[in-house]
Amino acid sequence: MSDAPATSPEFPPLGCSAIVYRALLRSSLIDKTTGRISAGAFMRRAKDVDGLSVYVSANYSKRQIVLDFDPCHGIVSLHVGRIRDIGLDVQCDSLVHANIIGLPTEDNLLMAERFAGLLARQARLQWKRGDAAPDD
Repeated sequence: MSDAPATSPEFPPLGCSAIVYRALLRSSLIDKTTGRISAGAFMRRAKDVDGLSVYVSANYSKRQIVLDFDPCHGIVSLHVGRIRDIGLDVQCDSLVHANIIGLPTEDNLLMAERFAGLLARQARLQWKRGDAAPDD
């Protein structure tokens, strides 16, 4: 993989300091006791041909994510630079949406689980169902 950020002819690459959000659509992805995020939140399925879906925090609010997904059980944030540190990248396909690229699918389960675990450890819970509605 190249060290240069992934680019699209239409959308400039995100800087390493950029933050992206991932919507958690199942309650089982958040441990009720510890608040830790399950690696399952970052498993790429074979049908995810473009990569793992995330939202650009500078252009898309947590409130909008909650409104877009019913139910949304949580929102986590990730730093683009830290995603790149583990050998993956983030490529925008619109001003508000991007995909984490380079993740193996479940067809390569060992590597998929490894990367999913690394992303889960990086993820920071920003909102969970039951909290007050996000204000940004």
